[in-house]
Amino acid sequence: MSRSYHGLLQLGNPECENKMQKLCEYYYPIKHSLTIPFEEKAKHMEGWQEKGHALLIEAGLTLDAIKRSVADAKIEFRDGVVELLKLLEERGVPVLILSAGLADVIEEVLRQKLPRFPKNVKIVSNQMVFSNDGCLVSFKGKTIHVLNKNEHALDMASSVRDQFGETKGQSDDNVSVKRRTNALLLGDHIGDLGMSYGLNYEYQIAVGFLNDDVEKFLETYQNAFDIVCVNDAPMWGVVELVSQICPSRGH
Repeated sequence: MSRSYHGLLQLGNPECENKMQKLCEYYYPIKHSLTIPFEEKAKHMEGWQEKGHALLIEAGLTLDAIKRSVADAKIEFRDGVVELLKLLEERGVPVLILSAGLADVIEEVLRQKLPRFPKNVKIVSNQMVFSNDGCLVSFKGKTIHVLNKNEHALDMASSVRDQFGETKGQSDDNVSVKRRTNALLLGDHIGDLGMSYGLNYEYQIAVGFLNDDVEKFLETYQNAFDIVCVNDAPMWGVVELVSQICPSRGH
């Protein structure tokens, strides 16, 4: 459970909101620790997610509450994000959004905050299961946290619309991603570098966004990513990169 989703959702349950805040305060430093071994950190991240999910169910989160929370939230994309998504769609490039957050929230944000939902976007994240009256009752499939985003990513993406806006079966849908030989990876955590594991790419450019504790983590990010953007930098550099390496259709 990232701090951003905790701040976004209006749970309407002060007790659960307080518990959620305490989870964030405890686990957030663990998430960014450079000394905790990977396996130990992964167990902590899975525990954070599962406890957070349980609190959302306990709080009685509803689908209507998600829609209302997104509508009321002051969400701003980085400068250039809308243009980047438009450019990738125009040039027929599949986009996988791999997130340790909540798929239903991410989809609602894209639907409400973009001019229209991009046809080439697939969301791979924790999926909610709602009752007939719209109440959250459980979560579907494997818990996704910041250190295991890549696991089963293609399988989970199979039921989402493909790059042409259609819904296809798993085998056909996965082909549009698996046949790609190059990858552009964007992430804001060192663990995000694992998002492309399982993709049989020949070349990859990894762009890291370092938003907090820049002096502390800059060298680590520079050693891990090909390009590092700091302090909530805009997306214009990535837009220019895509313009140069992704040819227009018909060329």
